[in-house]
Amino acid sequence: MRTFYFTTNTSSMRVRHYRAHPQACLYFMDRRFFRGVMLKGTMEVLEDAWAKELIWQDGDTTYYPLGVADPDYCVLRFTADAGRFYQNFGSEDFAVSGPAGEEPGAPEA
Repeated sequence: MRTFYFTTNTSSMRVRHYRAHPQACLYFMDRRFFRGVMLKGTMEVLEDAWAKELIWQDGDTTYYPLGVADPDYCVLRFTADAGRFYQNFGSEDFAVSGPAGEEPGAPEA
C-alpha cells in the first residue's frame, strides 16, 4: 500500500503545516516483536467533494456537524516513496515503487 487517507479539521495546525511543508512520514510498529516500518513521502490537503466523500463515515458528523460539505472537514492524502524497516536492532531502507493508483471517485484529468 502506497497511499493512505486521513480526515482532519481544515483549521488545524497540521493542515497549515502540510500546506507549507508537504514532506511527511508515517510510522507503524509492532511492540510485541520490536519491529516497525517508517514510510516517507508527501502529504496533500484535499478539499474536493470527491475526496471528502471517498472516506466519509457514518458518525463523522460528531466532528463535522455540517456533514461532508463542512468547510472545516478535509482529507489528508499521504503517498509513500521510500521507507525504512526496523527489526532486531537493525534497519533496512527500501524504495516504494509503482503508481500511486487510481483514485476512486476522482474526476478525470
